[in-house]
Amino acid sequence: MLHVDLDQFIAAVEILRRPELAGRPVIVGGRGDPTERAVVSTASYEARAFGVGSGMPLRVAARKVPDAVFLPVDAEAYLAASDTVMGTLKARPGAVVQVLGWDEAFVGVETEDPEAYAKDLQAAVLEAARLHCSVGIGDTLIRAKNATDFGKPAGIFRLTARNWLDVMGARPTKELWGVGNRISARLAKLGISTVAELAAADPQALVPEFGPKMGPWYAQLGRGDGTAEVDDTPWVARGHSRETTFQQNLTEPEQVLDAVRQLTADVLKDVAAEGRPVIGLTLKVRYAPFTTKTHARKIPETADGGEVLARALDLAAAIEPGRPIRLLGLRAEMTMPDDARKGHTPTRGGW
Repeated sequence: MLHVDLDQFIAAVEILRRPELAGRPVIVGGRGDPTERAVVSTASYEARAFGVGSGMPLRVAARKVPDAVFLPVDAEAYLAASDTVMGTLKARPGAVVQVLGWDEAFVGVETEDPEAYAKDLQAAVLEAARLHCSVGIGDTLIRAKNATDFGKPAGIFRLTARNWLDVMGARPTKELWGVGNRISARLAKLGISTVAELAAADPQALVPEFGPKMGPWYAQLGRGDGTAEVDDTPWVARGHSRETTFQQNLTEPEQVLDAVRQLTADVLKDVAAEGRPVIGLTLKVRYAPFTTKTHARKIPETADGGEVLARALDLAAAIEPGRPIRLLGLRAEMTMPDDARKGHTPTRGGW
Protein backbone atom coordinates (compact mmCIF):
# COMPACT_ATOMS: atom_id res chain seq x y z
CA MET A 1 0.00 0.00 0.00
CA LEU A 2 1.17 3.48 -0.86
CA HIS A 3 -0.01 6.80 0.55
CA VAL A 4 0.41 9.64 -1.92
CA ASP A 5 0.42 13.16 -0.46
CA LEU A 6 0.87 16.25 -2.62
CA ASP A 7 3.45 18.59 -1.10
CA GLN A 8 2.10 21.99 0.08
CA PHE A 9 -0.69 21.36 -2.42
CA ILE A 10 -2.70 24.58 -2.43
CA ALA A 11 0.40 26.76 -2.21
CA ALA A 12 2.03 24.69 -4.97
CA VAL A 13 -0.94 25.23 -7.27
CA GLU A 14 -0.76 28.97 -6.67
CA ILE A 15 2.99 29.03 -7.34
CA LEU A 16 2.43 27.21 -10.63
CA ARG A 17 0.22 30.12 -11.65
CA ARG A 18 2.68 32.68 -10.29
CA PRO A 19 6.21 31.28 -10.75
CA GLU A 20 7.70 34.49 -9.35
CA LEU A 21 6.47 33.40 -5.90
CA ALA A 22 8.71 30.32 -5.81
CA GLY A 23 10.91 30.43 -2.71
CA ARG A 24 8.80 33.09 -1.01
CA PRO A 25 6.51 32.64 2.01
CA VAL A 26 3.03 32.17 0.52
CA ILE A 27 -0.11 32.00 2.65
CA VAL A 28 -3.52 31.11 1.20
CA GLY A 29 -6.72 31.80 3.10
CA GLY A 30 -10.05 33.59 3.01
CA ARG A 31 -10.04 36.43 0.51
CA GLY A 32 -6.32 36.88 0.86
CA ASP A 33 -6.66 39.90 3.14
CA PRO A 34 -4.84 39.44 6.47
CA THR A 35 -6.81 42.30 8.02
CA GLU A 36 -10.03 40.31 7.67
CA ARG A 37 -11.36 37.49 9.81
CA ALA A 38 -10.25 34.33 8.06
CA VAL A 39 -7.89 31.43 8.63
CA VAL A 40 -4.95 29.92 6.78
CA SER A 41 -5.93 27.18 4.33
CA THR A 42 -2.33 26.30 3.61
CA ALA A 43 1.13 27.83 3.69
CA SER A 44 4.26 27.22 1.67
CA TYR A 45 7.20 25.57 3.37
CA GLU A 46 8.88 28.96 3.58
CA ALA A 47 5.95 30.30 5.62
CA ARG A 48 5.72 27.15 7.73
CA ALA A 49 9.31 27.74 8.82
CA PHE A 50 7.98 30.75 10.76
CA GLY A 51 5.33 28.66 12.52
CA VAL A 52 2.41 29.35 10.19
CA GLY A 53 -0.05 26.46 9.94
CA SER A 54 -3.50 25.59 8.64
CA GLY A 55 -6.35 26.97 10.73
CA MET A 56 -4.28 29.87 12.09
CA PRO A 57 -5.99 33.28 11.87
CA LEU A 58 -4.59 35.30 8.97
CA ARG A 59 -3.87 38.19 11.31
CA VAL A 60 -1.65 35.98 13.43
CA ALA A 61 0.09 34.66 10.33
CA ALA A 62 0.75 38.21 9.16
CA ARG A 63 2.42 39.04 12.47
CA LYS A 64 4.63 35.95 12.18
CA VAL A 65 5.61 36.65 8.55
CA PRO A 66 5.11 40.35 7.74
CA ASP A 67 6.56 39.98 4.21
CA ALA A 68 4.44 36.95 3.27
CA VAL A 69 2.37 36.93 0.10
CA PHE A 70 -1.33 36.45 0.97
CA LEU A 71 -3.63 34.93 -1.66
CA PRO A 72 -7.38 34.19 -1.72
CA VAL A 73 -8.72 30.65 -1.81
CA ASP A 74 -9.54 29.44 -5.35
CA ALA A 75 -11.31 26.13 -4.80
CA GLU A 76 -12.01 25.53 -8.50
CA ALA A 77 -8.31 25.69 -9.36
CA TYR A 78 -7.42 23.24 -6.60
CA LEU A 79 -10.17 20.84 -7.60
CA ALA A 80 -9.00 20.88 -11.21
CA ALA A 81 -5.41 20.14 -10.17
CA SER A 82 -6.60 17.39 -7.84
CA ASP A 83 -8.68 15.77 -10.59
CA THR A 84 -5.60 15.65 -12.81
CA VAL A 85 -3.54 13.96 -10.11
CA MET A 86 -6.22 11.45 -9.10
CA GLY A 87 -6.88 10.62 -12.73
CA THR A 88 -3.18 9.94 -13.18
CA LEU A 89 -3.14 7.59 -10.20
CA LYS A 90 -6.25 5.73 -11.38
CA ALA A 91 -4.75 5.29 -14.84
CA ARG A 92 -1.88 3.21 -13.47
CA PRO A 93 -2.31 -0.43 -14.55
CA GLY A 94 -3.52 -2.64 -11.72
CA ALA A 95 -3.76 0.22 -9.22
CA VAL A 96 -6.63 0.47 -6.73
CA VAL A 97 -7.05 4.09 -5.66
CA GLN A 98 -8.83 5.35 -2.56
CA VAL A 99 -9.12 9.15 -2.69
CA LEU A 100 -8.92 10.80 0.73
CA GLY A 101 -9.20 14.44 -0.33
CA TRP A 102 -7.91 17.01 -2.76
CA ASP A 103 -4.29 16.25 -2.01
CA GLU A 104 -3.97 12.65 -0.87
CA ALA A 105 -4.91 9.10 -1.76
CA PHE A 106 -4.05 5.50 -1.01
CA VAL A 107 -2.83 3.34 -3.88
CA GLY A 108 -2.94 -0.44 -3.64
CA VAL A 109 -0.77 -2.36 -6.09
CA GLU A 110 1.02 -5.68 -6.46
CA THR A 111 4.73 -5.06 -7.02
CA GLU A 112 8.01 -6.62 -5.98
CA ASP A 113 9.71 -3.20 -5.78
CA PRO A 114 7.40 -0.63 -4.13
CA GLU A 115 10.14 2.03 -4.00
CA ALA A 116 10.65 1.83 -7.75
CA TYR A 117 6.89 1.92 -8.27
CA ALA A 118 6.66 4.98 -6.01
CA LYS A 119 9.35 6.77 -8.02
CA ASP A 120 7.51 6.04 -11.27
CA LEU A 121 4.30 7.28 -9.70
CA GLN A 122 5.97 10.53 -8.55
CA ALA A 123 7.30 11.07 -12.07
CA ALA A 124 3.86 10.47 -13.59
CA VAL A 125 2.22 12.99 -11.25
CA LEU A 126 4.94 15.56 -11.92
CA GLU A 127 4.56 15.16 -15.67
CA ALA A 128 0.75 15.34 -15.61
CA ALA A 129 0.19 18.07 -13.03
CA ARG A 130 3.63 19.66 -12.48
CA LEU A 131 3.22 18.92 -8.78
CA HIS A 132 5.53 17.08 -6.42
CA CYS A 133 4.28 14.42 -4.04
CA SER A 134 5.62 12.36 -1.17
CA VAL A 135 4.90 8.64 -0.95
CA GLY A 136 4.60 6.48 2.13
CA ILE A 137 4.84 2.71 1.74
CA GLY A 138 3.33 0.38 4.32
CA ASP A 139 1.88 -3.03 5.01
CA THR A 140 -1.21 -1.38 6.55
CA LEU A 141 -2.97 1.86 5.69
CA ILE A 142 -1.92 3.34 9.02
CA ARG A 143 1.75 2.62 8.45
CA ALA A 144 1.63 3.91 4.87
CA LYS A 145 -0.04 7.12 6.02
CA ASN A 146 2.47 7.78 8.79
CA ALA A 147 5.38 6.86 6.51
CA THR A 148 4.60 9.81 4.25
CA ASP A 149 5.62 12.28 6.97
CA PHE A 150 9.16 10.91 6.82
CA GLY A 151 9.29 11.26 3.04
CA LYS A 152 8.40 14.94 2.86
CA PRO A 153 9.10 16.79 0.74
CA ALA A 154 9.05 14.82 -2.52
CA GLY A 155 10.55 11.70 -0.95
CA ILE A 156 9.68 8.07 -0.26
CA PHE A 157 9.68 6.20 3.04
CA ARG A 158 8.62 2.70 4.09
CA LEU A 159 7.07 1.66 7.43
CA THR A 160 6.21 -1.98 8.15
CA ALA A 161 5.71 -4.16 11.20
CA ARG A 162 9.46 -4.75 11.15
CA ASN A 163 10.56 -1.13 11.68
CA TRP A 164 7.38 0.47 13.09
CA LEU A 165 8.49 0.75 16.71
CA ASP A 166 12.10 1.53 15.79
CA VAL A 167 10.90 4.57 13.86
CA MET A 168 7.72 5.55 15.70
CA GLY A 169 8.13 4.13 19.21
CA ALA A 170 9.73 7.14 20.91
CA ARG A 171 7.51 9.67 19.18
CA PRO A 172 4.55 11.34 20.94
CA THR A 173 1.16 9.77 20.31
CA LYS A 174 -0.11 12.93 18.62
CA GLU A 175 2.04 12.05 15.59
CA LEU A 176 -0.16 9.04 14.87
CA TRP A 177 -2.79 9.31 12.16
CA GLY A 178 -6.07 9.73 14.01
CA VAL A 179 -4.59 11.00 17.28
CA GLY A 180 -4.60 14.78 17.70
CA ASN A 181 -3.68 17.02 20.59
CA ARG A 182 -6.86 16.37 22.59
CA ILE A 183 -6.69 12.58 22.38
CA SER A 184 -2.97 12.72 23.09
CA ALA A 185 -3.65 14.73 26.25
CA ARG A 186 -6.26 12.19 27.40
CA LEU A 187 -3.80 9.36 26.78
CA ALA A 188 -1.16 11.23 28.77
CA LYS A 189 -3.51 11.27 31.77
CA LEU A 190 -3.40 7.47 31.60
CA GLY A 191 0.41 7.53 31.60
CA ILE A 192 0.68 6.96 27.85
CA SER A 193 2.83 9.56 26.11
CA THR A 194 4.67 7.71 23.36
CA VAL A 195 3.68 5.44 20.51
CA ALA A 196 5.56 2.55 22.13
CA GLU A 197 3.61 3.00 25.36
CA LEU A 198 0.35 3.02 23.44
CA ALA A 199 1.39 -0.07 21.50
CA ALA A 200 2.06 -1.89 24.78
CA ALA A 201 -1.18 -0.77 26.44
CA ASP A 202 -3.92 -3.25 27.28
CA PRO A 203 -6.76 -2.35 24.87
CA GLN A 204 -9.36 -3.01 27.57
CA ALA A 205 -7.60 -0.59 29.92
CA LEU A 206 -8.46 2.20 27.46
CA VAL A 207 -12.17 1.37 27.40
CA PRO A 208 -13.15 3.40 30.52
CA GLU A 209 -11.66 6.54 28.97
CA PHE A 210 -12.53 6.08 25.29
CA GLY A 211 -15.31 3.49 25.13
CA PRO A 212 -15.52 -0.12 23.89
CA LYS A 213 -14.89 0.78 20.25
CA MET A 214 -12.39 3.65 20.36
CA GLY A 215 -10.28 2.34 23.25
CA PRO A 216 -9.10 -0.82 21.42
CA TRP A 217 -8.82 1.18 18.20
CA TYR A 218 -6.30 3.61 19.74
CA ALA A 219 -4.25 0.67 20.99
CA GLN A 220 -4.32 -0.70 17.44
CA LEU A 221 -3.07 2.65 16.13
CA GLY A 222 -0.14 2.47 18.52
CA ARG A 223 0.89 -0.84 16.97
CA GLY A 224 0.36 0.44 13.44
CA ASP A 225 -2.02 -2.43 12.81
CA GLY A 226 -5.30 -2.25 10.95
CA THR A 227 -6.69 -2.46 7.46
CA ALA A 228 -4.32 -3.89 4.88
CA GLU A 229 -6.51 -3.29 1.85
CA VAL A 230 -7.20 -0.21 -0.23
CA ASP A 231 -10.94 0.34 -0.78
CA ASP A 232 -11.85 2.23 -3.95
CA THR A 233 -15.57 2.36 -3.14
CA PRO A 234 -16.65 5.93 -3.95
CA TRP A 235 -16.96 8.05 -0.84
CA VAL A 236 -20.48 9.24 -0.02
CA ALA A 237 -20.98 12.31 2.14
CA ARG A 238 -23.11 11.76 5.24
CA GLY A 239 -23.82 15.46 5.43
CA HIS A 240 -23.05 18.91 4.10
CA SER A 241 -22.13 22.01 6.05
CA ARG A 242 -21.49 25.68 5.43
CA GLU A 243 -20.21 28.34 7.77
CA THR A 244 -19.60 32.07 7.63
CA THR A 245 -17.17 34.19 9.61
CA PHE A 246 -18.52 37.73 9.85
CA GLN A 247 -16.18 40.67 9.44
CA GLN A 248 -18.33 42.53 11.97
CA ASN A 249 -19.96 40.72 14.87
CA LEU A 250 -23.69 40.11 14.56
CA THR A 251 -25.52 41.78 17.40
CA GLU A 252 -29.12 42.16 16.21
CA PRO A 253 -31.60 39.25 16.25
CA GLU A 254 -32.72 39.88 12.68
CA GLN A 255 -29.11 39.80 11.48
CA VAL A 256 -28.72 36.39 13.06
CA LEU A 257 -31.92 35.03 11.53
CA ASP A 258 -30.98 36.36 8.10
CA ALA A 259 -27.61 34.63 8.39
CA VAL A 260 -29.27 31.33 9.37
CA ARG A 261 -31.64 31.64 6.41
CA GLN A 262 -28.73 32.17 4.02
CA LEU A 263 -26.74 29.27 5.47
CA THR A 264 -29.76 27.02 5.15
CA ALA A 265 -30.24 28.01 1.51
CA ASP A 266 -26.56 27.28 0.76
CA VAL A 267 -26.62 23.90 2.52
CA LEU A 268 -29.85 22.92 0.78
CA LYS A 269 -28.19 23.47 -2.61
CA ASP A 270 -25.55 20.89 -1.67
CA VAL A 271 -28.16 18.51 -0.26
CA ALA A 272 -30.32 18.79 -3.37
CA ALA A 273 -27.38 17.66 -5.52
CA GLU A 274 -27.17 14.47 -3.43
CA GLY A 275 -30.87 13.64 -3.81
CA ARG A 276 -31.13 12.31 -0.25
CA PRO A 277 -33.43 13.60 2.52
CA VAL A 278 -32.23 15.39 5.65
CA ILE A 279 -32.48 13.64 9.02
CA GLY A 280 -30.52 15.94 11.33
CA LEU A 281 -29.26 19.48 11.76
CA THR A 282 -26.41 21.03 13.75
CA LEU A 283 -26.07 24.76 14.29
CA LYS A 284 -22.60 26.03 15.17
CA VAL A 285 -22.32 29.38 16.96
CA ARG A 286 -19.06 31.13 17.73
CA TYR A 287 -19.52 34.02 20.12
CA ALA A 288 -16.99 36.84 20.41
CA PRO A 289 -14.22 36.68 21.24
CA PHE A 290 -13.88 32.91 20.59
CA THR A 291 -16.37 30.67 22.41
CA THR A 292 -18.01 27.99 20.28
CA LYS A 293 -21.24 26.11 21.01
CA THR A 294 -23.22 23.66 18.92
CA HIS A 295 -26.91 22.82 18.97
CA ALA A 296 -27.94 19.56 17.28
CA ARG A 297 -31.25 17.86 16.68
CA LYS A 298 -32.51 14.88 14.72
CA ILE A 299 -35.51 15.72 12.57
CA PRO A 300 -38.13 13.63 10.78
CA GLU A 301 -36.78 12.59 7.39
CA THR A 302 -37.58 15.33 4.88
CA ALA A 303 -36.61 16.68 1.48
CA ASP A 304 -38.76 19.79 1.98
CA GLY A 305 -36.57 22.91 2.03
CA GLY A 306 -39.19 24.88 3.93
CA GLU A 307 -39.29 22.24 6.66
CA VAL A 308 -35.50 22.20 6.94
CA LEU A 309 -35.45 26.00 7.24
CA ALA A 310 -38.13 25.92 9.94
CA ARG A 311 -36.09 23.37 11.92
CA ALA A 312 -32.92 25.45 11.49
CA LEU A 313 -34.70 28.54 12.81
CA ASP A 314 -35.91 26.45 15.76
CA LEU A 315 -32.26 25.68 16.56
CA ALA A 316 -31.43 29.38 16.27
CA ALA A 317 -33.76 30.03 19.18
CA ALA A 318 -31.05 28.56 21.42
CA ILE A 319 -28.65 31.39 20.53
CA GLU A 320 -27.98 33.61 23.53
CA PRO A 321 -29.67 36.97 22.90
CA GLY A 322 -27.51 40.07 22.86
CA ARG A 323 -24.24 38.15 22.76
CA PRO A 324 -22.03 39.19 19.79
CA ILE A 325 -21.57 36.45 17.18
CA ARG A 326 -18.50 36.16 14.94
CA LEU A 327 -19.33 32.88 13.15
CA LEU A 328 -22.35 30.77 12.30
CA GLY A 329 -22.40 27.37 10.65
CA LEU A 330 -25.06 24.84 9.70
CA ARG A 331 -24.67 21.13 8.98
CA ALA A 332 -27.37 18.93 7.49
CA GLU A 333 -27.07 15.18 7.94
CA MET A 334 -28.66 13.01 5.25
CA THR A 335 -29.74 9.41 4.97
CA MET A 336 -27.06 7.13 3.55
CA PRO A 337 -27.76 5.07 0.40
CA ASP A 338 -27.67 1.78 2.31
CA ASP A 339 -29.46 2.88 5.50
CA ALA A 340 -32.81 1.39 4.48
CA ARG A 341 -31.24 -1.87 3.35
CA LYS A 342 -29.22 -2.27 6.55
CA GLY A 343 -32.17 -1.24 8.68
CA HIS A 344 -30.23 0.85 11.16
CA THR A 345 -30.49 4.38 12.41
CA PRO A 346 -27.74 6.65 11.10
CA THR A 347 -25.42 8.31 13.57
CA ARG A 348 -25.00 12.03 13.64
CA GLY A 349 -21.92 13.18 11.76
CA GLY A 350 -19.42 15.53 13.36
CA TRP A 351 -18.68 19.05 12.30
